[in-house]
Amino acid sequence: MKNILVIGMGRFGQHLCKELFELGNEIMAVDTDEIALESVSQYVAASRVADCSNPEVLSSIGVTDYDVCVVCIGNNFQNSLEITSQLKEMGAKYVVSKANRDIQAKFLLRNGADEVIYPNRDMAEKLARKVNTNHVFDYIELTGEYAIYEIPPIKAWIGKSIREANIRAEYNVNVLGTKADGQTKIMPLADHVIEDGEHLIVVATQKDIDKIVKKID
Repeated sequence: MKNILVIGMGRFGQHLCKELFELGNEIMAVDTDEIALESVSQYVAASRVADCSNPEVLSSIGVTDYDVCVVCIGNNFQNSLEITSQLKEMGAKYVVSKANRDIQAKFLLRNGADEVIYPNRDMAEKLARKVNTNHVFDYIELTGEYAIYEIPPIKAWIGKSIREANIRAEYNVNVLGTKADGQTKIMPLADHVIEDGEHLIVVATQKDIDKIVKKID
């Protein structure tokens, strides 16, 4: 469990609090809008109506007590930049800030952000990958080259074990898990028999995935 400070309760901030809570973390949420804070009250350990662009307010929160501080302000970049800078000056351990454009990311990184995220861009890229490639049900980028894909099996694999299908040697992909009837099994054994209707979770390059999906009816 981590103690996490989340500043800014827009849509992204609210979703982040919910996901962090479900993963077992303790969250402090801060926003100038009391109504926005009420929407995450069931997910956070504490909340505060405050303007974190005020150094005195930010100092009173005790930023050094948190493992991660996330700045989710998207509609006022000046405030986001000031808060990011102040967090680092006050000794915050790790600061993650939200950006909408590359130029914003550059300023945030220069002014204290340890990491910058692009929620809108990242979701657009993920959706584009899924739409562009038939039979890809989910996609998570790992590096510029490799990603995790959820795909249905080729007909020739059905009824065979992972070992018998020779997936790794023939297609250069590694099977990380299987998914059927809403249940996901991680790291299946080589003798796991692939069933019709089952999805495979694999790590591969886009080039290797393209070879597979071309053989899926």
